[in-house]
Amino acid sequence: MIALFLAQAAAAATPAPVSSPVSTPVPARIERLLERTPVIDGHNDLPWEIRQNYEAKVEKLDLRQDSSRWSYPLQTDIARLRRGHVGGQFWSVYIPASVTGPRAVEMTLEEIDIVRRMAAAYPDTFALATTATDVRRAQKAGRIASLIGVEGGHQIDKRLSVLRQYKALGVGYMTLTHGKSLEWADSSTDAPRAGGLNAFGRQVVAEMNRIGMIVDVSHVADSTMAAVLDVSTAPVMASHSSARAIADAPRNIPDALLKRIGDAGGVVMVNFYPSFVSARWRAWDGERTAFAKSRGLAGDLYGPGAPVPLAKWDAEHPEPAVTVGDVADHIEHVARVAGRGAVGLGGDFDGISGTGPVGLKGVDGYPRIFAELARRGWSDADLSALAQGNILRVMERVEAVAAASAGTPPVDATAPD
Repeated sequence: MIALFLAQAAAAATPAPVSSPVSTPVPARIERLLERTPVIDGHNDLPWEIRQNYEAKVEKLDLRQDSSRWSYPLQTDIARLRRGHVGGQFWSVYIPASVTGPRAVEMTLEEIDIVRRMAAAYPDTFALATTATDVRRAQKAGRIASLIGVEGGHQIDKRLSVLRQYKALGVGYMTLTHGKSLEWADSSTDAPRAGGLNAFGRQVVAEMNRIGMIVDVSHVADSTMAAVLDVSTAPVMASHSSARAIADAPRNIPDALLKRIGDAGGVVMVNFYPSFVSARWRAWDGERTAFAKSRGLAGDLYGPGAPVPLAKWDAEHPEPAVTVGDVADHIEHVARVAGRGAVGLGGDFDGISGTGPVGLKGVDGYPRIFAELARRGWSDADLSALAQGNILRVMERVEAVAAASAGTPPVDATAPD
């Protein structure tokens, strides 16, 4: 789940040719490619949406139905995952950054429970996975590998023992911060507290390397990202981040750090959230949010319960279109700077307030991205790497680093108060 931030973009890169219309059929070449190498996505917030809007009642929902038609519409369901050729999904076990202490641990466990219950409720569709081998085994069996990502270091309550227990429950990555800075790591959208990473923050990274948990640098400050790259012995991932050179948002990654992630064997999984894809959309959203604040409007400003004054504002200020081509621009930029071996997809579905880009309103939209990149000249090998090869390579390298550390005892540390 990503909060909206009011800072407006200062510049945007020259756009690539507009993508083909949504109604254009996806080429058979892309359908065949994604059947062979389906998409592994880095970030989806469905567990939180189930918790918040459907009282965490996993078993009373039918994810085989079209969830876009539910009382609180969702962007994910089984039929759309299948149409989107999704073969692996990191489900985010997000909790708000405002929740700290023991309650943060309790809520995280409740979120992990939702993911595990989803897999148990649909055993023909989902298979829990923690390794690259697990992912390939699930795909071979025709199931969607279900992986887990913790979305913020506040969720370990400053205890490495909690981090290790999350790993034991199947967590594959942890985002070091969310929207707020911690004592030990700084966020991209808050004032610094740690100077990047402090001594405990470096211990967190080292322990993640030791136990085989991927370090996720989405949401962190540039200084934190640089410090992680200085100390991590394993490649890192950005589970849902885009390129700052195209959309100047603090959550996006500048070129110098994109290159460092690529040089270290990591992967940047491009986000579809319009606020981080389009400078024009970000400016429009800043104006819309300022209007809402000036009128004292609160609650869900984008969903079906959006206040009436905002509907009038929207009619007078049309939302700028964000397209598949805009997302492809970010993918190509990351690939140019970090290398085609360093880019993946982290759609942020069900964490997107409002709607996604045209053609990417739900998890069935992935093939359109591949069709657009094919139109721009991407080879099958590069498209397969984007779909899953790059993130699987990172997973395998992280696993290898952990295997080499097998004799190293755990660090029994907590952050000082």
